[in-house]
Amino acid sequence: MSKEVITFEFEKETKNSVRYKEVPDEGKAPIVGSLYVQKWFAGNSKSLQVTIELS
Repeated sequence: MSKEVITFEFEKETKNSVRYKEVPDEGKAPIVGSLYVQKWFAGNSKSLQVTIELS
């Protein structure tokens, strides 16, 4: 199994969600790109991490 932790930084706030932009490791291409998270969950968070695990 392969596991990757991806870091995202705040990019833009929309009506009901917050858009985060992936911060790829140096020399690597983005895996996800942009990620939308609902405001009720994201709150005022300026960054977040997501773990993707292949099975």
